Amino acid sequence: MSREIVAEPLARAAFSPYGEVISAEGAPAKIINQGMAARFDALARIDVGQAGGHPIVSLFRGEPFVFPIPIKLMERHPLGSQAFFPLSGRRWLIVVAPDEDGRPGAPRAFLARGNEGVQYRRGTWHHPLMALTQRSDFLVVDRAPPAGEKEGANLEEFVYPEPYLVRAVA
Repeated sequence: MSREIVAEPLARAAFSPYGEVISAEGAPAKIINQGMAARFDALARIDVGQAGGHPIVSLFRGEPFVFPIPIKLMERHPLGSQAFFPLSGRRWLIVVAPDEDGRPGAPRAFLARGNEGVQYRRGTWHHPLMALTQRSDFLVVDRAPPAGEKEGANLEEFVYPEPYLVRAVA
């Protein structure tokens, strides 16, 4: 079995098993503000209400990864979805994996443009944020816990016994 991954361009159909692509491209627009703005509604549905959670908006600043990128650690959030949208206009890398009996299976990598975001479905295995080329900022919408929830209740991590390697992009 090859442990090498080639990142493919991010596409709605290919990414759909893991969540939604957040992009105005191809989405219907509603013209608002007296014709001065276009609104693209419901590009992703926030799912963070499990066990009393509520949505929050955060900024993440990611340091750049350099190819080849070893994929060792995957994580998932069983109590809520998590959306990432780049603010720096730079390409970034997304790595996701199917669930195989409570562990991540073989990962799949997607290369996103600087105007494309994603929302991981609740419970989707994914690699932590991966900026490319330069430090980059991301708008993040995810779940805040209710008062008294145990630290880490919405985070599961898994380390592959042998890392995968993202060497290239398609």
